[in-house]
Amino acid sequence: MTDTVVLPAADAMTEADIDPTLDLVAEIDRLRREKNAIILAHYYQDGEIQDLADFVGDSLDLSRKAAATDADMIVFCGVRFMGEVAKILSPGKIVVIPDAEAGCSLEESCRPEPFAAFRAKHPDHIAVTYINCSADIKALSDVIVTSSNAEVIVNALPKDKPILFAPDRHLGGYIARKTGREMTLWPGSCLIHEQFSEKELVKLKVRHPNALVAAHPECPEAVVAHADYVGSTKGILDYVVKTDAAEFIIATEPHIIHQMTKAAPHKTFIPAPFADGACASCADCPFMARNTLEKIYLAMANAAPALTVPEELRVRALKPLERMLEMSASVPMSTGSK
Repeated sequence: MTDTVVLPAADAMTEADIDPTLDLVAEIDRLRREKNAIILAHYYQDGEIQDLADFVGDSLDLSRKAAATDADMIVFCGVRFMGEVAKILSPGKIVVIPDAEAGCSLEESCRPEPFAAFRAKHPDHIAVTYINCSADIKALSDVIVTSSNAEVIVNALPKDKPILFAPDRHLGGYIARKTGREMTLWPGSCLIHEQFSEKELVKLKVRHPNALVAAHPECPEAVVAHADYVGSTKGILDYVVKTDAAEFIIATEPHIIHQMTKAAPHKTFIPAPFADGACASCADCPFMARNTLEKIYLAMANAAPALTVPEELRVRALKPLERMLEMSASVPMSTGSK
């Protein structure tokens, strides 16, 4: 697997060098101006990181917004594959991530060598790959999808062609059910969405009979079956803000509730439960949680950890991303469904 992360130099500033009295937000703002930087925060980041970002959103939307700016540096507060996408779309910009170890269980579950072998066993299949994967996997794919456009993309593919879907089996299964397409699924899953409990969700619905359930399609089928709305993180946010209901159960990483509360403070948002006895913060993504204000400050000051994608790999990974954007532009987007 290609190593795309350049670590800080041996003499770079570390957390031990940070003055504990330093106003980190003010210093981050100073570096933002000095380095002509733009800060991106995924919806799954802590609220304090979301609040200092220039843009908050889903991964691809953030990378596209950053590419459209004249910023010299992109600070991507998310996980590694998101920074890679930003670098693929903005090769001339410096792209840094706060923590080099902020990975993704979906990315880790799908490595280039076994995925290449998976493709080789099904030479007549179209490889449709969820954006939550490495640049290497993107380069081995025919078209990339997001949770918001996967149904549209799959419906637009030739009907006589079977499909390989990787790396999330739950998203792939959901799209297969929605489209009726034949799919061979890679056996990956998100370690957070995988753990939402149908049993505990039913109990929660009994206690909150007027609450509507909004779920991400990375959730298991049994959980999705109880949802009033299924869609991307942005789709879920739009749904709860625009829908007249006053109470919602949210089956995705709970930091999105920070944006929901800001947009609709008069409504109640309840995180969907894990199994009985799970800790209150168990649904927090541990990879996203690696990012802190201290690490954002250091990444900007050190210009590292930085993402670097070899040009040959970048071009190959860009091709299926561009195909996705072309196909999405030609068909009205799906925003979610029951």
